[in-house]
Amino acid sequence: MTSLQRLSHLWRRLDVSLQDLPLALLILSVSLVPSTHGYGTDFGGVADRPFDALGLLAAALQCLPLAVRRRWPALSLAVVACGFALDQLSGYHLVAGTALPIAVLSAGAHLHRHRPTAVVVGSAAYVVLAVAVAQVGAGESFPSYLVFYATLAFSWGTGAWLRSTRAAEAERRRFVAEATRTAERTRIARELHDVVTHHVTAMVVQAEAARYLTAAPERLDETLTAVTDTGRRAITDMRHLLDVLDPDHSAPVPGSDEGLLSVVERTRRAGQPVEFTEEGAPAASRGSADLVAHRVVQESLTNALKYAHGSPTTVRVRHRPEEITVNVTTDRSGASGVPPGGGGRGLVGLRERVEVLGGEFTAGPREDGGFTVDARIPARAPAGGRA
Repeated sequence: MTSLQRLSHLWRRLDVSLQDLPLALLILSVSLVPSTHGYGTDFGGVADRPFDALGLLAAALQCLPLAVRRRWPALSLAVVACGFALDQLSGYHLVAGTALPIAVLSAGAHLHRHRPTAVVVGSAAYVVLAVAVAQVGAGESFPSYLVFYATLAFSWGTGAWLRSTRAAEAERRRFVAEATRTAERTRIARELHDVVTHHVTAMVVQAEAARYLTAAPERLDETLTAVTDTGRRAITDMRHLLDVLDPDHSAPVPGSDEGLLSVVERTRRAGQPVEFTEEGAPAASRGSADLVAHRVVQESLTNALKYAHGSPTTVRVRHRPEEITVNVTTDRSGASGVPPGGGGRGLVGLRERVEVLGGEFTAGPREDGGFTVDARIPARAPAGGRA
């Protein structure tokens, strides 16, 4: 961080009153310079008066309240207006008179409550001051009074515009933050679904099959070992997912560190006959396209276990430089030992993942009673795409 950036950071951390104090002191200092006396705002034509202690009070009342113009805008404007009235009625005509439009602008920008009341009271006070000045001094023409009032109204309007602009920007940021949180919650739900559903479905199917293998100890032991291995894998993936959600931890996305063959083998151990064909080789560094292809295969095999347990399933994956194509086909629907209960979240999530990368996704029943999932996933995601 450079010295300028460090100073800027320290300045932003200061209280707003300390940030506004230099402006107040600057205008006060200029007002105290003898050569500037009588060259400030002249409202009403009151005869010039030599600078004295009362003039110092008028200058202080107009300038120093600017230090709290953002913290207490109504109080600041009221005190500055009193100082301005003292200045003009006494005939000092100090440069400090420029503090009035600044205070009006600040009130328009930072006053949160009773804004219509402030406009009415301020307008009434201006009329009273104009009448008083006209009695003491030579007076001004009526259009001159209107021009000065229009100047103050313009200052208020500028402040009100700044206030509305800040409010619109704050609303935009709130909307972006909420959209980001919603997208992140959707991503987390998708990852949880991918990690939990696949493993738990395989475990339930294997456990259901184990009850019929009591007469075959070797096969029973093999099945229970598969259940245990699947459970361990589920725990590992859940830990990885929790690490991903930790912003201070760098970890791979769950499932991104295993190949498609591992998913297929785990499904086979759960009792699902799967024929697997993979053409080409994945990229050296696994990207979004590879991860999405992995999820398509994983979710499709999970659905095959749930809704067509025991039915022959074919998985074909083709890696090409420009895209990855995935086809998962189940010959027919079978009796499932797992209650569905999925609500279609998995297929909807897959469609979103693929379409974010600019690909195509279709899934539906076949005429012979089977089910097919097809996905075409571009190897390079569009700018800003995230799986």
